[in-house]
Amino acid sequence: MKSHSKSYFRNQLKVETFPLPASAAIIQPYFFPYIGYFQLLYSVEKVVFYDDVNFIKRGWINRNRILMNQSDFIFTLPLKKASQNKQIQELEIADLKSFQKKFRQQLKFAYSKAPFYHEVSKMIESVLDTTYNNIADIAIESVLSVFAYLNIEIDWMKSSTEFDQTHGQEKADRLINISKQLDCDTYINPIGGKELYSKEYFKLSGIELGFVQTGNIEYKQFDHAFVPCLSIIDLLMFNDKDAASSLLIQFQIV
Repeated sequence: MKSHSKSYFRNQLKVETFPLPASAAIIQPYFFPYIGYFQLLYSVEKVVFYDDVNFIKRGWINRNRILMNQSDFIFTLPLKKASQNKQIQELEIADLKSFQKKFRQQLKFAYSKAPFYHEVSKMIESVLDTTYNNIADIAIESVLSVFAYLNIEIDWMKSSTEFDQTHGQEKADRLINISKQLDCDTYINPIGGKELYSKEYFKLSGIELGFVQTGNIEYKQFDHAFVPCLSIIDLLMFNDKDAASSLLIQFQIV
């Protein structure tokens, strides 16, 4: 598969071209998240991994779901003394080698008969075979590795290294100020943020606010009923790179 720009697949389908001009996404780093996360990053010009905000216990930063015995199964990357009083970048991984061994066995049991098991497993191994200081770094690498696997480039940075001076500001104000520092006049958020952020409030500061709404994503998973909203790992196990990239663009900005 040739390397393509973000707009390639949209142009092929003759629909709106992404990324949006002068747009930014600012989001916590998740470990092999679901497709909606990748759609958010795909939709913008600049990505900021929000690694200097507090960790959320029982959230999706260090865990997600794969397909196991025709149902969803949660895998969890163990952390040392995980606390909501610590920033994501401050949390160390408890035992990466043990997790790697266990996760490898889980993936083999779940997907060894999936059509793209060997290619995707190799990509996952490349993520796990690296040394990391914290959960943020391995989560970021998992996201970047998926984009690299699909031959898609993104322009990214970390909030802890580039926007430390904005730390402590109110949530919406910090997002607005980071967007302005990036010279972006549009900020795109996950759809869940509709209950948290006001388009009118952002507009008063000169920033357009939009939300990524994932389309109806469905594909063949062996020979049983489709199980939705799993980790991107599942989607890649059952789809070649072109098919996965076509699913990646099934979203709209609302």
